[in-house]
Amino acid sequence: MEYVIEMLNIRKEFGTFVANDDITLQLKKGEIHALLGENGAGKSTLMNVLFGLYQPEGGEIRVRGKKVDISNPNIANDLGIGMVHQHFMLVENFTVTENIILGNEPTKFGVTNKKDAAKRVQEVSEQYGLNVDPHALIEDISVGMQQRVEILKTLYRGAEILIFDEPTASLTPQEIVELIQIMKRLIAEGKSIILITHKLKEIMDVSDRVTVIRKGQGIGTVITAETNPADLASLMVGRQVEFKTVKGQANPTEDALSIKDLVVEDYRGVEKVKRLNLTVRKGEIVGIAGIDGNGQSELIEAITGLRKVKSGTISLHDKDITGLKPRKVTEAGIGHIPQDRHKHGLVLDFPIGHNISLQTYYKSPISKGGIIDYKKIDEKALQIIKDFDVRTQGPHTPARALSGGNQQKAIIGREVDRDPDLLIAALPTRGLDVGAIEFIHSRLIEQRDNGKAVLLISFELDEVMNVSDRIAVIHDGEIVDVVVPEETTEQELGLLMAGHSVKAQGNGNNDSKKEGEDQHVN
Repeated sequence: MEYVIEMLNIRKEFGTFVANDDITLQLKKGEIHALLGENGAGKSTLMNVLFGLYQPEGGEIRVRGKKVDISNPNIANDLGIGMVHQHFMLVENFTVTENIILGNEPTKFGVTNKKDAAKRVQEVSEQYGLNVDPHALIEDISVGMQQRVEILKTLYRGAEILIFDEPTASLTPQEIVELIQIMKRLIAEGKSIILITHKLKEIMDVSDRVTVIRKGQGIGTVITAETNPADLASLMVGRQVEFKTVKGQANPTEDALSIKDLVVEDYRGVEKVKRLNLTVRKGEIVGIAGIDGNGQSELIEAITGLRKVKSGTISLHDKDITGLKPRKVTEAGIGHIPQDRHKHGLVLDFPIGHNISLQTYYKSPISKGGIIDYKKIDEKALQIIKDFDVRTQGPHTPARALSGGNQQKAIIGREVDRDPDLLIAALPTRGLDVGAIEFIHSRLIEQRDNGKAVLLISFELDEVMNVSDRIAVIHDGEIVDVVVPEETTEQELGLLMAGHSVKAQGNGNNDSKKEGEDQHVN
């Protein structure tokens, strides 16, 4: 059997914590091999060992049958191993070409030859069907295109073995389809791929074999064609997982959030939210469905005080909160699970306990007379760590050291613990495994059942359909329709998201709704 990569009995420790305990993974030439496990199971750690970012305490690595010592990423690159990280390693105000050649700049007479580099980037892009403009600025291209730049960066350096770490976590459904096509194209060109993902559908669609790890230990390797999502989920979490969200009938009461004729601009002065109207009632979950870039980010930032409102009003329980500063918004009764947990949810170098108290550190019982009681911070952190199953060594562990799923659980615990009247959950399960998704959905429904209002923003149509009581579809900065999940389909939602008009489904009649019209569905 020809293996291009063999990771044999790998052990990686961080102090007394064992992240990888005697794990074996073998990659065949020309296959897509999925690496599956819960958040914090040790998947990224294992791949960081392969890429030379971490050094293992035990085991060995073989590349094309030869034992190697990969002490840094440059050696990995020399061996033909490239890694596409979940959080992109790109300089936003550099061009595509500048990012790709960074650290490996071609020179002519001692001067960086960007013209020849751009030409080579264009050639590699066309060879693999990536369609990347070598002269575009990173800050001006979509998240999906930025990921293509990361892929192109590895190919430019001659990678034959590619590691994809949660590659679809930030992508729209269409971008996911395009990425899968790119991966298949890479295999057809003779590459081999290790794919880290929590999305079982993608594993079934694209992988040849799956290695499952649980709590740092190898559970086994299965042939994808001989398994199914339910069995993979059970192997991953050690129990049966419910894929369908279980929830009772909603009992909404009065309006909690009311948005009228809201207009919000981006930083260039372009209107991204256009006379938008929306209500969310106590005791219901309203999902916002839409293709990324249609005003969702600007809407959330306007509600939470992170972005200036051009015109219109935002009210919470009939109190105008338009234009309030973020702290005043949270004190008014709004909780916010941000769409980017690293940029807006956590201070990564702070202990997780301090992060959990970011919204309440200046209040009693944590603070008295302006003096912070760090013992109280630890007590609160330990309570939330326990209640929300945050897997960490303790409240003093840096937030950066937690897996993405456990970082997310800590944020949700912090926001829910404050008992807000309105909880805004933006992409709350992005990049999470099925066990963590199940847990977070149950917490959102629990908030609803406790009489709170929940606004869910997600690019995952199955999440919006399963969790929401009503779905508001956003297109080009406007709410184009409000529908009930039980009375619509993903296909109809897709049409609305693309800007096509469909007959009203949400209020039981056949009259077309006006664009932007605010509606209740009882």
